[in-house]
Amino acid sequence: MTVTNLDYLAAKYAQEVIAQTQGVDKSTVENAITKVLGVLQEQGVYACFVFALSRAKSDNNESQSMQAIVSEMAKLLGQLDFAVTYEGHDAEATLRNVAEHVTQDLDRLLIAKDVLEQMLIYARYGAKARKDKDTAQDTPTENQQQGA
Repeated sequence: MTVTNLDYLAAKYAQEVIAQTQGVDKSTVENAITKVLGVLQEQGVYACFVFALSRAKSDNNESQSMQAIVSEMAKLLGQLDFAVTYEGHDAEATLRNVAEHVTQDLDRLLIAKDVLEQMLIYARYGAKARKDKDTAQDTPTENQQQGA
Protein backbone atom coordinates (compact mmCIF):
# COMPACT_ATOMS: atom_id res chain seq x y z
CA MET A 1 0.00 0.00 0.00
CA THR A 2 1.38 3.36 -1.04
CA VAL A 3 1.03 6.36 1.25
CA THR A 4 0.09 9.57 -0.55
CA ASN A 5 0.85 12.97 0.93
CA LEU A 6 -2.43 14.79 0.30
CA ASP A 7 -1.10 18.12 1.55
CA TYR A 8 1.72 17.99 -0.99
CA LEU A 9 -0.76 17.27 -3.80
CA ALA A 10 -3.03 20.11 -2.67
CA ALA A 11 -0.09 22.53 -2.67
CA LYS A 12 1.22 21.27 -6.01
CA TYR A 13 -2.07 21.72 -7.85
CA ALA A 14 -2.78 25.04 -6.13
CA GLN A 15 0.52 26.33 -7.51
CA GLU A 16 -0.55 25.17 -10.97
CA VAL A 17 -3.78 27.19 -10.72
CA ILE A 18 -1.72 30.29 -9.94
CA ALA A 19 0.76 29.53 -12.74
CA GLN A 20 -2.03 29.05 -15.31
CA THR A 21 -3.66 32.35 -14.37
CA GLN A 22 -0.61 34.62 -14.54
CA GLY A 23 -2.16 36.78 -17.28
CA VAL A 24 -5.45 37.20 -15.43
CA ASP A 25 -6.18 40.06 -13.04
CA LYS A 26 -5.27 38.89 -9.55
CA SER A 27 -8.55 39.94 -7.95
CA THR A 28 -10.46 38.00 -10.63
CA VAL A 29 -8.43 34.88 -9.84
CA GLU A 30 -8.93 35.30 -6.11
CA ASN A 31 -12.69 35.86 -6.52
CA ALA A 32 -13.06 32.81 -8.78
CA ILE A 33 -11.22 30.60 -6.29
CA THR A 34 -13.28 31.96 -3.40
CA LYS A 35 -16.55 31.29 -5.24
CA VAL A 36 -15.57 27.69 -6.09
CA LEU A 37 -14.39 27.11 -2.52
CA GLY A 38 -17.69 28.45 -1.17
CA VAL A 39 -19.71 26.12 -3.39
CA LEU A 40 -17.51 23.18 -2.40
CA GLN A 41 -17.94 23.89 1.31
CA GLU A 42 -21.67 24.57 1.17
CA GLN A 43 -22.90 22.21 -1.56
CA GLY A 44 -20.24 19.56 -2.08
CA VAL A 45 -17.88 18.18 -4.70
CA TYR A 46 -20.35 17.60 -7.52
CA ALA A 47 -21.92 21.06 -7.18
CA CYS A 48 -18.44 22.56 -7.10
CA PHE A 49 -17.61 21.00 -10.47
CA VAL A 50 -20.99 21.99 -11.95
CA PHE A 51 -20.50 25.59 -10.85
CA ALA A 52 -16.90 25.87 -12.05
CA LEU A 53 -17.64 24.17 -15.37
CA SER A 54 -20.61 26.47 -16.01
CA ARG A 55 -18.40 29.50 -15.41
CA ALA A 56 -15.49 28.08 -17.44
CA LYS A 57 -17.62 28.14 -20.60
CA SER A 58 -18.85 31.72 -20.20
CA ASP A 59 -17.41 34.75 -21.95
CA ASN A 60 -16.49 36.73 -18.86
CA ASN A 61 -13.24 37.64 -17.11
CA GLU A 62 -13.27 34.64 -14.82
CA SER A 63 -13.60 31.90 -17.44
CA GLN A 64 -9.81 31.38 -17.75
CA SER A 65 -9.54 31.17 -13.97
CA MET A 66 -12.40 28.69 -13.80
CA GLN A 67 -10.84 26.57 -16.55
CA ALA A 68 -7.57 26.45 -14.61
CA ILE A 69 -9.39 25.59 -11.38
CA VAL A 70 -11.42 22.77 -12.96
CA SER A 71 -8.39 21.43 -14.79
CA GLU A 72 -6.27 21.26 -11.66
CA MET A 73 -9.08 19.86 -9.49
CA ALA A 74 -9.54 17.08 -12.05
CA LYS A 75 -5.79 16.41 -12.22
CA LEU A 76 -5.64 16.22 -8.43
CA LEU A 77 -8.48 13.71 -8.29
CA GLY A 78 -6.89 11.80 -11.16
CA GLN A 79 -3.65 11.65 -9.17
CA LEU A 80 -5.67 9.96 -6.43
CA ASP A 81 -6.94 7.37 -8.96
CA PHE A 82 -10.47 8.77 -8.96
CA ALA A 83 -10.65 8.59 -12.78
CA VAL A 84 -11.66 12.24 -13.20
CA THR A 85 -10.47 14.10 -16.28
CA TYR A 86 -11.13 17.49 -17.84
CA GLU A 87 -10.33 18.10 -21.47
CA GLY A 88 -11.95 21.54 -21.65
CA HIS A 89 -14.62 20.55 -24.16
CA ASP A 90 -16.57 17.75 -22.53
CA ALA A 91 -18.07 19.02 -19.30
CA GLU A 92 -20.64 16.21 -19.28
CA ALA A 93 -17.91 13.55 -19.22
CA THR A 94 -16.17 15.33 -16.36
CA LEU A 95 -19.41 15.51 -14.36
CA ARG A 96 -20.19 11.88 -15.12
CA ASN A 97 -16.73 10.86 -13.88
CA VAL A 98 -17.16 12.89 -10.69
CA ALA A 99 -20.55 11.30 -10.06
CA GLU A 100 -19.41 7.75 -10.79
CA HIS A 101 -15.90 7.74 -9.34
CA VAL A 102 -16.09 10.22 -6.47
CA THR A 103 -19.60 10.72 -5.11
CA GLN A 104 -20.71 7.07 -5.12
CA ASP A 105 -18.39 6.06 -2.30
CA LEU A 106 -18.60 8.05 0.93
CA ASP A 107 -14.94 7.56 1.88
CA ARG A 108 -13.77 8.73 -1.55
CA LEU A 109 -16.18 11.66 -1.42
CA LEU A 110 -14.90 12.82 1.96
CA ILE A 111 -11.26 12.53 0.90
CA ALA A 112 -11.99 14.38 -2.35
CA LYS A 113 -13.80 17.18 -0.54
CA ASP A 114 -11.03 17.62 2.01
CA VAL A 115 -8.17 17.61 -0.47
CA LEU A 116 -9.98 19.90 -2.95
CA GLU A 117 -10.81 22.29 -0.14
CA GLN A 118 -7.16 22.36 0.92
CA MET A 119 -6.05 22.91 -2.67
CA LEU A 120 -8.45 25.84 -3.13
CA ILE A 121 -7.39 27.40 0.17
CA TYR A 122 -3.75 27.20 -0.89
CA ALA A 123 -4.62 28.62 -4.31
CA ARG A 124 -6.47 31.51 -2.68
CA TYR A 125 -3.45 32.23 -0.48
CA GLY A 126 -1.29 32.08 -3.60
CA ALA A 127 -3.52 34.57 -5.39
CA LYS A 128 -3.42 36.90 -2.39
CA ALA A 129 0.35 36.62 -2.13
CA ARG A 130 0.68 37.42 -5.82
CA LYS A 131 -1.53 40.46 -5.30
CA ASP A 132 0.50 41.65 -2.31
CA LYS A 133 3.72 41.25 -4.27
CA ASP A 134 2.46 43.35 -7.20
CA THR A 135 0.91 45.93 -4.88
CA ALA A 136 4.20 46.29 -3.01
CA GLN A 137 6.02 46.91 -6.28
CA ASP A 138 3.47 49.49 -7.42
CA THR A 139 3.40 51.39 -4.13
CA PRO A 140 6.28 53.82 -3.68
CA THR A 141 8.28 53.32 -0.53
CA GLU A 142 8.56 56.05 2.08
CA ASN A 143 12.05 56.94 0.85
CA GLN A 144 10.82 57.23 -2.76
CA GLN A 145 7.97 59.50 -1.67
CA GLN A 146 10.39 61.85 0.12
CA GLY A 147 12.68 61.96 -2.91
CA ALA A 148 15.56 60.18 -1.16
